[in-house]
Amino acid sequence: MTRKKKQTKCPDYRLLIEPTWYALVQLGGSGTNSEIDAEIIRQLGLSDEIVDEPHKETGNETELEYRAKWARTYLKKYGLIENSARGVWSIAPQYQKMVEQVEIDKNEIIRTVRQQLSPNRNDFADNTNEQGLTIAEVPDERQSWERRLSGILMEMNPYGFEKLAQRLLRECGFSQVTVTKKSGDGGIDGNGKLKVNGVLTFNVAFQCKRYKGVVGAADIRDFRGSLTTDIEKGIFITTGTFSKAARDEAVSPGKQQIDLIDGEELVQKLAEYNIGLYPVNSYEIDEEYFMSL
Repeated sequence: MTRKKKQTKCPDYRLLIEPTWYALVQLGGSGTNSEIDAEIIRQLGLSDEIVDEPHKETGNETELEYRAKWARTYLKKYGLIENSARGVWSIAPQYQKMVEQVEIDKNEIIRTVRQQLSPNRNDFADNTNEQGLTIAEVPDERQSWERRLSGILMEMNPYGFEKLAQRLLRECGFSQVTVTKKSGDGGIDGNGKLKVNGVLTFNVAFQCKRYKGVVGAADIRDFRGSLTTDIEKGIFITTGTFSKAARDEAVSPGKQQIDLIDGEELVQKLAEYNIGLYPVNSYEIDEEYFMSL
């Protein structure tokens, strides 16, 4: 198993392949993106500074999250792990009962996957960036439509973004969802009610932040400070991502709990409820079939 090693900069995706596998092992064979990332952080002893470093190109995720996606992509294409439509990753069934016998050779995994995808390409082509990835490549979890939608969300006017959040919360089961006036909202962009199991009703307030980068703990504290005593739950929605300190602050014991929706989850929720986008049929080409004829 990967030993905890002090890091001074964000590990590249190659160095995250083995920790990703062992993260799933430690989580009992399955886990969400955030659970896997948290276990990787624990394994490698990564500092908050490294964990919170924003990815320069996307802006709505951290560098670690981006590189961890690549690690999962390689493990998936190698056949060791798989993911469901709901974003839960799991060890492939054939390996579930033999995880201790599986040896993770990152170089073999990378070489095999690249050979599968492009048989005529060298292991490390000349047009790769510092991560060893071709500029045109995108991890399986971050396909082109998601990148486009993220860009569109960033270009929305603030009030339009608040109305989008209002629609999303209604689709998620909230009622009486209202958006505050365009100015003077004191940090609250809207409120509503959530009824759980047809019995319990919670008063909820939400804040929306179009942001390309990392939302910090101070933003969470400011939002919580704007909540009145009748508000039992807060929701913070952003196009960016949340720092580790922000996530810790959101669940601080003895304080009003704040649920967080980052840019990646926001995009997935919009797709889940077909808000502003709809699915289209596509096909995966079996290159090996054509080459074998």
